[in-house]
Amino acid sequence: MSALLPPWPPSPPSSTRRRGLLVLAGVFALVVASFATLDLRWRDFLAPAELAKLVSFGASFFPPETSPAFLRRTLGAAGETLAMSLLGTVLAALAGLGLALPASARGGPAARVLHAGARLLLNALRSIPELVWATLLLIAAGLGPFPGTLALALHTTGVLGRLFAESIENAAPGPALALRVRGTDRLRVFLWATLPQVLPQLLSYSLYRWENNIRAAAVLGVVGAGGLGQMLYFHLSLFQMHETCTVLLAMIALVGLVDALSFAARRALNR
Repeated sequence: MSALLPPWPPSPPSSTRRRGLLVLAGVFALVVASFATLDLRWRDFLAPAELAKLVSFGASFFPPETSPAFLRRTLGAAGETLAMSLLGTVLAALAGLGLALPASARGGPAARVLHAGARLLLNALRSIPELVWATLLLIAAGLGPFPGTLALALHTTGVLGRLFAESIENAAPGPALALRVRGTDRLRVFLWATLPQVLPQLLSYSLYRWENNIRAAAVLGVVGAGGLGQMLYFHLSLFQMHETCTVLLAMIALVGLVDALSFAARRALNR
């Protein structure tokens, strides 16, 4: 009877277990060091007087402002935030795909130079946060949604370009090789052999980044890039808590809507 049973999976080598334990020990040491070096005053934060202030501050947000004029302004700002995130993601997906091709290139010295240059550019784009990009672009483009959209596009290009390049590198080489031996040019090889394999993954990455960009677009308004973030900064700086609560609720509803749409689209793509 025992001969009919499948063999147990082999246990991982002791060296692999040892490396895993070392990584866990290192992470635990960093967590302990973080608690030891940061001035986390939990006693002051959890004091009854401070908790009472926190509850009083939270209660000052309610009830939210529901006048028709303010709701129309909030809806318009939500639409602006949505448009910024969508346009920034589309621009980033196109630019990221264009940079992913040289970033995934293999071959002679020219291909290696393109590979290194594209990787360096992608690293530079995603190393600068959207808020910093928006602050820099405000000097050139002025206030409004335009610098916010460009900031989202620049940062997201670095993220999507790296993900797209790795997807292209991991694509099965068989179909592309079959076309190359027949003398097909590189562009057609990519369009007919590589792209169909990685397209669902590229779309999934783009939709996920759209989820992130809707949150980032709401924050970019704080530096004057328009949308809900600009309304939030304006009313919060004037301590208009009821209006601030309405803007926050609009942000939560918009993020939830985009998350649901993106999740449904990614599930449909992965079926």
